[in-house]
This record gives sequence, C-alpha cells and structure tokens, in this order.
Amino acid sequence: MTQPPPATRPAPRFAVVDYGAGNLVSIEQALTRVGATVTIARDPAQLDGADALVVPGVGAAAPAMERLTAAGLVEPILGWIADGRPYLGICLGLQLLFDGSDEDGATTLGVIAGRTTLLGDAPTLPHIGWNQVERVREHPLFAGIARDADFYFVHSYAGSPLDDEAGDLGPTTLARTGHGASFVSAIARDNVLGVQFHPERSGADGLRLLANLVELVRSGRLAARRAVPA
Repeated sequence: MTQPPPATRPAPRFAVVDYGAGNLVSIEQALTRVGATVTIARDPAQLDGADALVVPGVGAAAPAMERLTAAGLVEPILGWIADGRPYLGICLGLQLLFDGSDEDGATTLGVIAGRTTLLGDAPTLPHIGWNQVERVREHPLFAGIARDADFYFVHSYAGSPLDDEAGDLGPTTLARTGHGASFVSAIARDNVLGVQFHPERSGADGLRLLANLVELVRSGRLAARRAVPA
C-alpha cells in the first residue's frame, strides 16, 4: 500500500508515562506543539493505541522502579520495547534502560547492558544548565541540529553502556557531553532512543529534536527493527 505524504498522515499518538517523576506538563506541551497527540499514561490500559512511548523523569531509580511496578507498567514497557515499538527515555527515563543504578543500588529495566554511574570528575553536582551535546555519529533524531548544540541538563548520574567502555564508542552511544569527564548524553539502538538532557526545556533545538521524533514515528522509520534486551 502506498504511504500518504507526511502532511496528510494522522498525528501520531504519544503515551507519556506518569509515575510521579517528571514535569509532564512541559513534555506534553512540547510534543503537542510539534504535531503529536498526547496521552498521559498511568496504567497499562492507557498505552493501548499509542504509536510511541515516552518515559520522562527526574529523581532516583529505586523509587521510580517502585512506582512503575506498583502501576503494573514494568512488563508493558519491556514488552513495548521488545516488540520494536518507538521508545524515548528522557533523563531518568534513559537511565532506567540500563541494568542498574549506582545511585541507590536499584535494579532497572535491563534493556541496555551497563549501569548508571555518578558523573566522573564533575566540577559541580548536580550538573544543572546548558551544555554541548556532541554527536559521535549521525542519526535522524538530530536532523537539522548543529553537531555541538547546547541542551538543558539536570542530573548527577548518567548511563554507561558496556559497549562504550574505556572510551571505545560502541553502537549504542549517539552523543557525549563533558562535565568533568565525558558522559553519554544520547543513545540510539533500533527503536530505542534516550537523551540525558531535557528537550522540552531546551528551546528551539529541543523542539526540533522532538519534531524529528514525531516524524520518525509518523513515517514508521523508528520501528523497523527490534531491540533485543541485553
């Protein structure tokens, strides 16, 4: 069947997971502004009919996992990712993709091999404010955005993929940022995307990134392959 042009395709519906760990108003408004329809999902039934899943968040991994478990959302999120459906993790929503967190010893989703670790040699903690996101490979999520554009961060920990150990850039890492030692600030693996910064608080470039995501979902390009849990 011939696909209709992007302008005539229906707006994709994004389910934004509410587990008490993020400013949902900002991400909902930003996604709506760039052409998505948004459902705030507090239970698995509210994921039905969605085209993409966004897990935002601030805070620590252990209480986040407790809330997701209490809401019955852990298995649906893992099933969503395993089915090759588009996922974006923002800040804590990225960190939860790893095996565990050094912040509080929590076991997290285990989609990506590695751990969330404290920022190394950081001049200040938490790392708050604008900083450069330097891409190490190209990806359509960053289409039309300068290679060293600034985005807004609020965090003390960041995910460390095992395939990125010792500075060897593996297939998961998409971008890095320096705050003391360099840390992974964006990842991309098949249908799974994650950013350590907050695009909804990052001005025009943040909106452009979310608009790119909406178009990737609308066109079906992000769900072409399945991400196999590590």
